[in-house]
Amino acid sequence: MRTLARRSRGAGPLALVAALLGLLLLLAPAASAASGLSDASATLKKGQVYVDPAMTSRFSQAQADALTKKIDKADKPIFVAVVPDSPAYGKSTVLKDLRAMVGVDGVYAVWRGNDFTAGGDRGAAAAGVPQKISGAVFRAHGGDIDATLNDFVDQAAPQTKGEGVNHSTSIAWVVIPVLLLALAGAGVFFLFRRAKKRKEDQARAELEQLRRVVDEDITAFGEELDRLDFNPAAADADDAQRTDYTHALDSYEKSKRLMDEAKRPDDVKPVTEAIEDGRFALATLDARRAKRPLPERRPPCFMDPRHGPSVKDVDWSPDGGAARTVPVCQADADRLAAGLDPAIRTVDTDHGPQPYWNAGPAYGPWAGGYFGGFGGGLLPGLLVGTMLGSMMASPAYAAAPMMDGGHGGYQDQHEGGDFTGADFNSSDFGGFGGSDFGGGGGDFGGGDW
Repeated sequence: MRTLARRSRGAGPLALVAALLGLLLLLAPAASAASGLSDASATLKKGQVYVDPAMTSRFSQAQADALTKKIDKADKPIFVAVVPDSPAYGKSTVLKDLRAMVGVDGVYAVWRGNDFTAGGDRGAAAAGVPQKISGAVFRAHGGDIDATLNDFVDQAAPQTKGEGVNHSTSIAWVVIPVLLLALAGAGVFFLFRRAKKRKEDQARAELEQLRRVVDEDITAFGEELDRLDFNPAAADADDAQRTDYTHALDSYEKSKRLMDEAKRPDDVKPVTEAIEDGRFALATLDARRAKRPLPERRPPCFMDPRHGPSVKDVDWSPDGGAARTVPVCQADADRLAAGLDPAIRTVDTDHGPQPYWNAGPAYGPWAGGYFGGFGGGLLPGLLVGTMLGSMMASPAYAAAPMMDGGHGGYQDQHEGGDFTGADFNSSDFGGFGGSDFGGGGGDFGGGDW
């Protein structure tokens, strides 16, 4: 009995110690997670690339410093973290957690374990662009973290709006207190009005850039109509031919009217839709008059939509790009078959004439009107590896409803680099393994391409 009593009394302290150890083990992951995310967000706020100590054997501090310099030179709100596959960085939440804790509108990319993905605020990048770029560069570099991250920054920087953290940090501590003090006065109204005007000026400049190109398209279409030797009142003209002719004329007038009414870049999409529709009506009329089979409804010639509907698909690769299958007109098909260059549509840019797919995101609505009616995945597949293709998670014209009110339009969306705290659209950020992302892991495959 005495022996049993001694054991019973001794068991109390041991049980207490065991319970405390168990509690510490339960709390350890949470503490580790908080510490990891806290360290990462603190580093990212300084405009530095964050590397968890557990990943330095795969991505060194020297490599992180070099990448930080690249982002700093680009002066864009791009945030990159390299972390292990660990509960400290939730697989489904790490992107959203880092975005909320850093609190700055921008593009966020996370290499976690052996996977890579990215997300971005609408004010910093077009919807889905970071995801598409992350998927493409991940597949291109076979697990090489340094090469993948550098390629990501190279492609994302030209398409990211706003200023880098280091650019704005020096004035943030002055501007923010001034804004807080001026909330009751007219100064705040002036600041908001100036920001609104800046966005309107940007939209106006992009529209004028597009207007020159679209006016060329409308003029070319009008010249085709002028050259058309067709008299609706002729004895050999039937009702079907007259319907095609009227459709083409209506499309021409519609394109001119819509372009005259255009107020913002996205208004260009229905203009080029009308031109594409009118050109197909002309092709159908031509086939009826020549007693040929009616043409299949196909996308315009990829090389230059002014060439009219395509007649076949051919394998082609742009300068420095991968091969892909593109729709072309007969003339360009013949040129390629003969080993010659196709007649590519070029537009004026600050760097001289460039193919339209390398002329910047303003051409998204323009291309979307021509090609968007042939499946949402067509344009990204045709343009993969080009500047315009990289920014199209879905074609840029698909974002047009955002411009009609609410958040996301030119009028009121935050621009990249703005401090917004945890106020962000969480649907733009996801975790690893989601079907919306093209990075690594079992569910990553980039099916949209």
